[in-house]
Amino acid sequence: MPTPDDAILPFSLARSNMRGRVVRLDQTLQTILDQHRYPPAVSALIAEAALLTALIGQTMKLRWRFSLQVRGEGIVRMIATDYFAPVAEGEPARIRAYASFDRGEVASSRQTPFEMLGQGVIGITIDQGADMRPYQGITPLSGQTLSHCAETYFAQSEQIATRFQMISAEVQEPGGAKHWRAGGIMLQQMPDSGGVAPDAPSGEHGLMSADDVAEMGSRTEDWTRATTLLDTADAHELIGPTVSPETLLFRLFHEEVPSVFDAQPIEFGCTCSAEKVESAMYMYSAKDLTHMTTEDGKLTADCQFCGAHYEFDPKTLGFESEGSSQDEQPRLAE
Repeated sequence: MPTPDDAILPFSLARSNMRGRVVRLDQTLQTILDQHRYPPAVSALIAEAALLTALIGQTMKLRWRFSLQVRGEGIVRMIATDYFAPVAEGEPARIRAYASFDRGEVASSRQTPFEMLGQGVIGITIDQGADMRPYQGITPLSGQTLSHCAETYFAQSEQIATRFQMISAEVQEPGGAKHWRAGGIMLQQMPDSGGVAPDAPSGEHGLMSADDVAEMGSRTEDWTRATTLLDTADAHELIGPTVSPETLLFRLFHEEVPSVFDAQPIEFGCTCSAEKVESAMYMYSAKDLTHMTTEDGKLTADCQFCGAHYEFDPKTLGFESEGSSQDEQPRLAE
């Protein structure tokens, strides 16, 4: 049975000793975007970030969360995404995302979505839960897309040759309403021992590229052959819906002997709650909370991911008096 939309399909290529993922996002992506009225350029950035997060997150042996965060100095200041591992076998993974930007400047800008980020960094966090220290990595924004940045991250920080081919667009099927849809493939060469890093990396900012990593091993021809095939995927094949992920893999890589594994369903999901918001309030003094209180005496907070609105009575939260020092404040446990 073909893999449905809103799912992540793992695969391997026996001939070139590679692994990969195919992702199609439809209703999941639209639900993410429906939380806010994003301009098309920002929606495109969120779609790309969500695809990356799903592709990368599912490769990790996660117990909890994989996060991707892009911080820019341009008119789009931040893109943040989270991928949550399934809580039980057979359950869907969950993903959420949001953006921070200057709406007026985005509307008048002639820059590409990626150019709207300006200079900045892309970072990842792998958080396995309260009993383990999160792993964090960061690399400068480079190239022309977020996927280029992710390729640089894997090359520089993990020394794993990685290539992405992705697309997102607002589509309209006959008789239906316009909605966002995205599809992509991630290809990774399995690590090869014994390589030596190049004296002059070919990536931007003097960083290593995926091709640099591939040349460090003994399977450069495999990498070149497989990525050349990947580059032949067109928009309709990547985004579907008439071409299934299995059919796409066979079209691209039938000579590489592809094998597919069980698909992982994915859906929109947020972990916010009144209890978590209330706990977060312990980072603030009573004076700070006074400034955060509305005229009718309600302390309000909104979830940036799902738009949930929370209201509290400051008098019931049990915070210390306005005169206490900040150093004495109770802090939110990680």
